[in-house]
Amino acid sequence: MKGHRDSLLLEDAEVLAHDTYEGSQHILRVGAPRIAARARAGSFAHITCGPRLPMRRPLSIMRVDAHGGWLEFLYKVVGDGTAELSRRRVGDVVSVLGPIGRPFMASPERPRPLLLGGGVGIPPMVFLADELRTDPRYRPLVIMGSEVPFPFRPWHSRLEVAGMPDGVDTGMPLLEDWGVPSRLASLQGYAGCHHGYVTDLARRWLDGLDDARRREVEIFGCGPHPMLEAVARLAAEYRLPCQVSLEEFMACAVGGCAGCTVEVLTDQGPAMKRVCVDGPVFEARAVFPEWFHGAGA
Repeated sequence: MKGHRDSLLLEDAEVLAHDTYEGSQHILRVGAPRIAARARAGSFAHITCGPRLPMRRPLSIMRVDAHGGWLEFLYKVVGDGTAELSRRRVGDVVSVLGPIGRPFMASPERPRPLLLGGGVGIPPMVFLADELRTDPRYRPLVIMGSEVPFPFRPWHSRLEVAGMPDGVDTGMPLLEDWGVPSRLASLQGYAGCHHGYVTDLARRWLDGLDDARRREVEIFGCGPHPMLEAVARLAAEYRLPCQVSLEEFMACAVGGCAGCTVEVLTDQGPAMKRVCVDGPVFEARAVFPEWFHGAGA
C-alpha cells in the first residue's frame, strides 16, 4: 500500500482541449507531464471537477503523450461531478492525482490481443491499443460498443477483419490511422455497426480462427458489469486468458476508504479487494470464477 501511494503524483493540470459529443460525452485533454510519463493502459486518474466540489472523480486514461506531456480522458456526464467538469474551459486548471491502479499486462505468448470496450469502457482499450501497436510482437483487434453515438465519426475501415458479418465495416478513425483494425457494435442501428453486442462480434472472429491462431488470443475488456460478465463467459468458453477492468464508485481512490471493494477469488479463497489499488484490472477468472469452473484458460 505504501509503495503504491509513493508512486502517485499530484499535478495542477491546464486544460488544453475539451470537446463535446452527442450523448453528453466529452473528451478532456490536460497537461500533466509527470503523470503522462508514468501512465499505463488500464490506469486512471482522480480529478477535481471544479471549485464547488471538493470530491474528486476517477477517470480512465484514454490517451497519453509522454513527449507532449498530456493526458486525455473520455467521460460521460452522469452526475453533479462530471456536470461540473464539463464546464471547464481551455486554460482552466484541474488537480490531477495519478496514475492509479494496476494496469493491463499483455503476454508475449499471446500475440493476438482481443480488446473489447463498451461505453465509457472504451478509453482503456484505446490506450492499450496504442501501447500494443508499438510492439511488433502483437496484432491487436479492437471491438467497441455503445448505445449512444460514438464520440468520433465512425469510419469505413480499410483494414480487413476476418469473420465479420456483411456490412459491419466501420471502425474508429484514430485506430485506423494507427493501423489497428477495429469494428463497432450497437443496438441503435448505426450504419456500418453490428446490431448486437461486442461479444457477438468477438465470437464471430474467434470462430473464424483455426485452433493454432485461437491459442494466440488473450482477451481484455472494460465496460459495465453485465458486459464484463459476458466477456468472462466468452473467454471461459474458448478457454482463453482474460483480463477485465472494473468500474466502481470511488471516494479516495488510493485504498484508504475501502469503498470500492469487490469479492475476488484468490489462491487462498475468496477475498475482498479494492478496485482502486488492487485493480482496476483483474483476471476475469478471479472476478467471475463461476464461468471458469473446469476451464483450462
